[in-house]
Amino acid sequence: MQTGPREITTPFRPIPLDVPDGMAPNEFFNSTENLNDLENNNGLLRNPENLLLYRKALGHSNLFDTSIIYNTSKCILNPLGRPVRRTQVPDDVKHVWNRMNQILISYMLELFPDPEDALVLAGEASLDATWPLTSPGVPSIRMLHNHFIAFDIQQLREAKLADRHNPNLTDGGQHSLFQKHMRDVYRDFFDSLDLNILKLAGENSSRIHLTGYPQGLPSWEIQGGIERLKDICFWREYDEILKGFIDFYRTFFTQVSTRNAPMPKDVWFPDQIEKKLLYNNAFLATAKKVRDRCITDAKYANAIRWQPAFKQLIYRNDEGKLIVTISQNSIGNAITELLGVVVKRTPDAAAYEKAEPALIKKLLEARRRLIQADLGEGIATPYWEAE
Repeated sequence: MQTGPREITTPFRPIPLDVPDGMAPNEFFNSTENLNDLENNNGLLRNPENLLLYRKALGHSNLFDTSIIYNTSKCILNPLGRPVRRTQVPDDVKHVWNRMNQILISYMLELFPDPEDALVLAGEASLDATWPLTSPGVPSIRMLHNHFIAFDIQQLREAKLADRHNPNLTDGGQHSLFQKHMRDVYRDFFDSLDLNILKLAGENSSRIHLTGYPQGLPSWEIQGGIERLKDICFWREYDEILKGFIDFYRTFFTQVSTRNAPMPKDVWFPDQIEKKLLYNNAFLATAKKVRDRCITDAKYANAIRWQPAFKQLIYRNDEGKLIVTISQNSIGNAITELLGVVVKRTPDAAAYEKAEPALIKKLLEARRRLIQADLGEGIATPYWEAE
């Protein structure tokens, strides 16, 4: 069977929301009013830490698809002031967030124990708080949220190959700025992090054979598998990777913005930045290339994400091992495309309703396990009871 990214079609039930006159859809979707609809019509569980588990109304997969959002819409009304990455989340919230992640990922692996049957992934994409609200492709909910998704492998096998030049498939060596021009320095910087549970994985073991993705990204095997997700030391290392990425990203775009700029303030790894980046000719030469193009190419400069924008996820490889990877984000692409899965969502209520009962059954069982672990209380909607 030919290896390559796949494009699948996922039906959804159209959302009965009217966008007020004079507002762009992405502006409305960022509002407290829209978040109220998300909670009241699709909410599964909430807790005092403002973490909300909900059904994805515009889902990636109707096999299993849910999200947890750090719903700060009522306590932080300024969308640009909301937490958009794990490093901005209070420790008590992050503690609950990690436990919810562990339970949901464990349940997904229990539901789909064979990697030959399902592609399982969980992760987050940063929602860059410096991105103008009116930019095309801006994230619709400007708050940190995680995705928990399973795809039917047979559906992926039968799906058509996606266009390899799709700009949303940005996570391979041929597209990503870091991977194309600074692959060695990027990996060397990550190699300098002090990790014990996470072991650097080779490209062959981290890649999903069917799609050929992820491509060219640093990836780590979770030694000990799902049991290690119960260990706070794992989540600390998971955060170390994110912090390393943010340091690399900020340092690079600081150099793009200002030639020979000093090290950014409040970095986590100043020694590694000084030794691995600020004295690396390939790193600084690439910053010059981007800076020179920004000066002469207005469209290119306007697309630059000056603040850290990333995707970080945990997924199961073909051998059944759990892998962590992280990538640059780009305008418009979805977290599934990191693994070579392009989702085309189509409004089709009848097709969605055929899959809905089995999907809801799984989501309610996931909710039950979270409630049992004292991680929240159930929400009643028109589609399900609170318990």
